Amino acid sequence: MRRGGQHTSRDVGNTLADTIEGYLLARAHHEEAAREAEELCALLPWLTSTQAEDVRRHYVRQRIGLTRRMLRATVDRAAELRQEYEDRYAALRRALLRRHAACASAVLACAGGLGALAGLLSR
Repeated sequence: MRRGGQHTSRDVGNTLADTIEGYLLARAHHEEAAREAEELCALLPWLTSTQAEDVRRHYVRQRIGLTRRMLRATVDRAAELRQEYEDRYAALRRALLRRHAACASAVLACAGGLGALAGLLSR
């Protein structure tokens, strides 16, 4: 995004790519959950077809909910880590700026002192 809140075509392309990637990941998780549900139902041959369908539906719903909670926790932790990193970076940057200012002041003071000494000695 550019300053002033304007979106570039690259931003729109990235957003579209992110949306498509998210959709594909969600579909893959859903298919994996459905496969796991089928495997579970295969281990329970005494279930009627209606019962097996209920088990599949509930299993998929629970599995998708678990995946959603895990992803949300990962996203939240990533945001926390990003904030910690940005705070630490800002603190280090301020410390470095202070050190550079102190060194520049010391160099200027020494240069001024040497200039005054040279002026006294040249008389």
